[in-house]
Amino acid sequence: MIEPPTEAEVGIIGGSGLYDPGVIEDPEEFKVYTPWGLPSDNVVVGWLSGRRVAFIPRHGRGHKYPPHRVNYRANIWALKFIKVRWIIGVSAVGSLRDNYRPGDVVIPDQFIDMTKKREYTFFEGPVVAHVSMADPFCPTLRKVLADSAEKLGIRHHTKGTYVCIEGPRFSTRAESRLWRDVFKADIIGMTLVPEVNLAREAGLHYAILALITDYDVWAEKPVTAEEVAKVMAENVEKAKKIIVESIPNIPSKEVRVDDGCEESLKNALV
Repeated sequence: MIEPPTEAEVGIIGGSGLYDPGVIEDPEEFKVYTPWGLPSDNVVVGWLSGRRVAFIPRHGRGHKYPPHRVNYRANIWALKFIKVRWIIGVSAVGSLRDNYRPGDVVIPDQFIDMTKKREYTFFEGPVVAHVSMADPFCPTLRKVLADSAEKLGIRHHTKGTYVCIEGPRFSTRAESRLWRDVFKADIIGMTLVPEVNLAREAGLHYAILALITDYDVWAEKPVTAEEVAKVMAENVEKAKKIIVESIPNIPSKEVRVDDGCEESLKNALV
């Protein structure tokens, strides 16, 4: 059996704007080879708030990979391989609601998958897995993140439905109104799926900090690239603060957590 070059308890997958965590102490980089190729970038492992933490920039440093070309399977497998138990994803999103404002943080509890051609599973036969996604995010981790945002006084939403589109193009106005008025989604992005699916198959506790950069085109509230960049930079700082505050409150590996995440494959394999 191959032993991992290092171990970590918590994984952070950085989205647009978060390519370097900057808060990890004594960072080391590791190239992790997986059955599905290389992850988006080297895995950075170090210390944060007294815990071993691993970081992968979802799009690679320099934003090399568009949403539909990210090697999600390699990213999740690499984190699982180095013994990560908890994953915090960070994702830039657009808003489909007036009260979900640019600069707000959303901790979603549901999603709608509108992607088209991604690799959604580790189990491609002869073993097949039908995992339950009724409640796709880890309730334990969601509460930790929400409590941290509350303590820090950061405006946030503890629930929300994330509609994930294929990208890399943005929605048409007709599509945006569909997501909002018919699907009743709250935020829109391009990277949640299949990351969330794979984390569930891997038996990991997974939740995301969705950072609203602007209103989607349903609102007809035009914004400039400069405005979006400003909000994104502010959001990244908020995400870092929430993560730093959250890390010490995530249950340690000695603590048994009965929220179902680690039992995802029980009764799911065919």
